[in-house]
Amino acid sequence: MNLYLRLILTLLRCWRLPRLAPGDTLERRLRVLPNDLDINGHTNNGRYLTLIDLMLVEYFVRTGFARVMLREGWRPMSGGTIISYRRGLNPLKTYDLRFRLDASDDSWNYMRFEFVRDGRVHAAGYMKGAAVARGGLVPNATSYAAMNLAPLDAPLPPAVRHWLAAEQGVMAATW
Repeated sequence: MNLYLRLILTLLRCWRLPRLAPGDTLERRLRVLPNDLDINGHTNNGRYLTLIDLMLVEYFVRTGFARVMLREGWRPMSGGTIISYRRGLNPLKTYDLRFRLDASDDSWNYMRFEFVRDGRVHAAGYMKGAAVARGGLVPNATSYAAMNLAPLDAPLPPAVRHWLAAEQGVMAATW
């Protein structure tokens, strides 16, 4: 139930906040809640991804992409995430979650995220996402044009290029 409450609070908050442009950093101060914890007493690895999804919802609303997706009948789709954990986030402690679109290609958008406490990165990574229509992935040229924007003109960061190469190997592997 708490996740739905967080989603509702995210939606209520983000509709009142200023618009974001692609490449702007979204930063949110959060607190580790008791239901975020695993049996080791720190934030569960799956909870990090759920929190990233909430940031993505806010990003969609504040860039105007949510409105375009609803109008066009598109839906958001995550194509994968790479995350590295360095330090645990402990109960009731506050931290900052930073989220930013770093690059895009023909169909995918690559968002960088960082979980930061006291100036130290506790976890960081990338997620890739796209819009999907009945016929498949919506080209970024189409989705950005629907928002009267151009796709972010930035090269794929080296970490993303390496991740995509590793992803091809993972998906090609068989039992």
